[in-house]
Amino acid sequence: MRRMEHSPGFLRAVEAVRPHVAEVDVATMRESLALGRATVIDVREDGEWALGHVPGAVHVGRGVLERDIERIVPDPATPLVLYCGGGYRSLLAADALRRMGYTDVASMRGGWREYVVAGGPVVVPSTPDAP
Repeated sequence: MRRMEHSPGFLRAVEAVRPHVAEVDVATMRESLALGRATVIDVREDGEWALGHVPGAVHVGRGVLERDIERIVPDPATPLVLYCGGGYRSLLAADALRRMGYTDVASMRGGWREYVVAGGPVVVPSTPDAP
């Protein structure tokens, strides 16, 4: 997997919210999902989701998260674990949900890359064959 070079401003924004957002490791996210203790939300872009995602995750891209979350998860006390490619966008997304009143939101440390390295199962959606 290609590692993204992040801009200094983006990294400053991430570090500014890190103290306000809980982070969980891959094992904790997998256990929470398996036991029905949390809704796992993939905040990556559509193209990233299409290449593979965590089984049981709900896809709500970062660009529409704040707009759509109350329809998808109406109870702000619902435990949520968010993930992205490397754990940065999900920190920002979790902070946004926290500020919207969601009270049990975490970001999965290391994101999708760490999940794959840890050997987590992956769903790769099938696409219809082109004519």
